[in-house]
Amino acid sequence: MTFSALPVFASIPSPTISYIDLGPVRIHFYALCIIVGIIVAVVLTNRRLVKRGVEPWAVIDIALFAVPIAIIGARIFHVLTHLGFYVGEDKNTWNPFEPGSVWAIWEGGIAIYGALIGGAIGALIGCRWTGIRFWTFADALAPGLIIAQALGRFGNYFNQELFGQPTDAWWGLEIDSDNAAYPPGLPEGTLFQPTFLYEVIWNLLGAAVLLWAGNRFRLQWGRLFGLYLVWYSAGRIVWENIRIDPSDIYLGLRTNVWAAIFGVVLGLVIMTVQKRRHPGLEPSPYRPGREWTGKAAVQSQNSEDFVDVSEPPTTEAATGAATSSAPSN
Repeated sequence: MTFSALPVFASIPSPTISYIDLGPVRIHFYALCIIVGIIVAVVLTNRRLVKRGVEPWAVIDIALFAVPIAIIGARIFHVLTHLGFYVGEDKNTWNPFEPGSVWAIWEGGIAIYGALIGGAIGALIGCRWTGIRFWTFADALAPGLIIAQALGRFGNYFNQELFGQPTDAWWGLEIDSDNAAYPPGLPEGTLFQPTFLYEVIWNLLGAAVLLWAGNRFRLQWGRLFGLYLVWYSAGRIVWENIRIDPSDIYLGLRTNVWAAIFGVVLGLVIMTVQKRRHPGLEPSPYRPGREWTGKAAVQSQNSEDFVDVSEPPTTEAATGAATSSAPSN
């Protein structure tokens, strides 16, 4: 008997459910995957920032701006790159109470590059609010962000969506033939490339690379975030060329391929420019004048008032000072 006659798996089965109902509330596993990813990213980013001397959980103040704007950006980017899904005859484009509208984000349809753009805007606002350097925050976020993206891809697995081309490999992904995303004309039982799994593995490997490179080469001033953009986007170029879900095409490439190419270029630019502009290490994770010195310390960086905290003089010293300060005749 040959080794090839003993496959490890026959194929990868897809989940039979993608949500649960708790009374009147429907909870989608896709949303849970995203929420878990956000929590992991916040916790890891907080840990990395605290090591740099940032106030514990200041990351939450930034996340309050970054997360909502990231979700809005993700939806806008998706709609703009899939206008045919939402605009045209017999489309419920603007009706929030009808399926298929641009507001129906609960039906799916968010784009990571839109989330990165929106999240960056929100993070800039949050960093201005907290006084933390934007690039310090971005570098601290990078490993947690790519782990969050890996966790979020399991949501595509539960939804049986965004899979790749047909394959006869033993790791092929099973998709229900009555699934709306199932390509017409293919026989029931066709297996597909599990692009969600490819990206999960690539992203988790990327998190390890980012943590190692950040410590080994002391990547600061946004250079670690630049490396994140290069790593994630390079993999995304490959996965996008495997996927068969509908997408707008420009000059022969899917919109997300173009976005990924731009991500690689932007990451390289950030790494190169920041290395030249800031060859040394960051002097502080805070902007000048906004440093956090602990709960027990006197926060006087932003105050022009002088507070005398010296001990009061003794009676003898006070009497001597009064005598010596008397005018002479």
